Amino acid sequence: MAVTRAQQPVVTTSLPLPVRSRLAHPALLLTGILLVALNMRACLAAVSPMVGEIQRSFGLSATASGLITTVPVLFQGVGAPLTPRLTRRFGTERVVLGAVLVLGAGVLLRVLPSVAALYAGCVVIGVAIAVLNVSMPGLVKREFPDRAAAMTGVYSTTMLVGATMAAGLSVPLEHALGGGWEASLGAWSLLALVAAVAWLPQVLRARAARDGAGAASGATAAPVAPVRPIQGIWRSPLAWQISLFMGVSSLLVYTLVAWMPTILADHGMDRGEAGLVFAFSNLVQVAGAFLVPLFAGRMTSQRALAVSMALLNAVGIAVLLIAPVPGAWAAAVILGVAQGGSLGLGLAFIVLRTDSAAGAAQLGGMSQAVGYLVAAAGPVGAGALRQATGGWTTVLVLMLVLAGVVAVAGWGAGRARTL
Repeated sequence: MAVTRAQQPVVTTSLPLPVRSRLAHPALLLTGILLVALNMRACLAAVSPMVGEIQRSFGLSATASGLITTVPVLFQGVGAPLTPRLTRRFGTERVVLGAVLVLGAGVLLRVLPSVAALYAGCVVIGVAIAVLNVSMPGLVKREFPDRAAAMTGVYSTTMLVGATMAAGLSVPLEHALGGGWEASLGAWSLLALVAAVAWLPQVLRARAARDGAGAASGATAAPVAPVRPIQGIWRSPLAWQISLFMGVSSLLVYTLVAWMPTILADHGMDRGEAGLVFAFSNLVQVAGAFLVPLFAGRMTSQRALAVSMALLNAVGIAVLLIAPVPGAWAAAVILGVAQGGSLGLGLAFIVLRTDSAAGAAQLGGMSQAVGYLVAAAGPVGAGALRQATGGWTTVLVLMLVLAGVVAVAGWGAGRARTL
C-alpha cells in the first residue's frame, strides 16, 4: 500500500534558512554535479572496446571476459543499500567526494598487471558508482525540488556523455599514449580527480554551514532538511515495479555495452566500424536521457512513456536478430533512444514517486540494489549462452522476452502515485 504524505512522520528543522542558501552558489553546485556525473559511466564504457585485448592479454574465456563488465554492475547492487546510512552519518557532500576519489583509485587498480587486480578494481569501481547512483537523486531532489525531473534529465544526460566520450576515445587514447589498454583505461582516473577538486567546495561550505548552525542553536548537530522516511518500502508493489523496470532495462543496456561490438563483428562487420556503431548508439542515448525525463516531469502518469521505451528496446533487438550488419546503424539509433530514455525515466521515477530527499535516497537504495543485481546477470549470462550455443540468436531472443518484462513493470511504475 502506498504511504501518503499525511501518513508520513515528519522531522523538521528549526533553522530558518533553506538548504541551498547555506551551500555553494548554484552554478558551482551544478558544475560539481555534472563533473561527478561524467565519471559515473565513463570508466565502464571505456572498457568495452578493450575487452578483446584484455581477454588476449590474460588468456580469459568469453565468460571470464564478461565478468569485467558484470562485476562492477554486481557490486553496484551490493553497495546501493549502504548509501542512505552513509549519507545520514557523514552528509551527502562528503560521501560524494569520497566515492569519486575511490572511483579514481579503482580505475588505477584495474590496470595493474594482474588478473586479481583487474577484478578487484572492478569491485571498487562498482561500489563507488553505487554510492553515487544512490546519492545523486536525493541530492537533486533536495537542491532542485521544483525541477527535479528536469535536473535528473540533465545529470543522466551528462552520465551518457561521459560514456560516449569514453567509448569513442578509448582506442585513440591507446594509440596516443602508446601504453596499451592499461594506459588508455588508467587515464580516466584523471577525470575523477578533476571532479573531486570541483566538488570540494561543496564539502567545505556544507561543513561551515553545519558548524555555524550548531553554534547558533547551541547544538552539536541539527537536521538540515525535512525527513520523511518511507514505511515498509520493501513491501511496496510500486517500489518493486520501479526496481524491476530499472533492473531489467539495465540488464539489456549492460549486455549490449559488453557485447554489441562483438555481436556485429561476429556477423562479419569490421571491428573498427562495429566500435563506431557502438559509440554512435551511446551518443544517441544522450538525446533519450535528456528528453524523456523532461516529458515525464510534465505528465501525471508515465505509463505510456515507460511502455514506449520497452517497445523501442524490443524493435532494436529484433533488428540485431534479423539483420545485424545491414540494420546495425538503424538498431543503434533505436536502441540509443530506448536505453537512454529508460535510464532517464528510471531515475526520474525515484524523484517523482517520493516526497522528500530522504525518501528518494531510500527508494534509490532499494531500486538500484535490486536493479543492478538483476543487471549483473546480463553480460556474463550472455557470454555463457553464446559460448554454449555458438551464436547470438538465443541471447537476442531472450532479450526480446525481457523487453516484455520491462513493459509490464513500467506500466505499474508509471502510475501517478507516491510512496
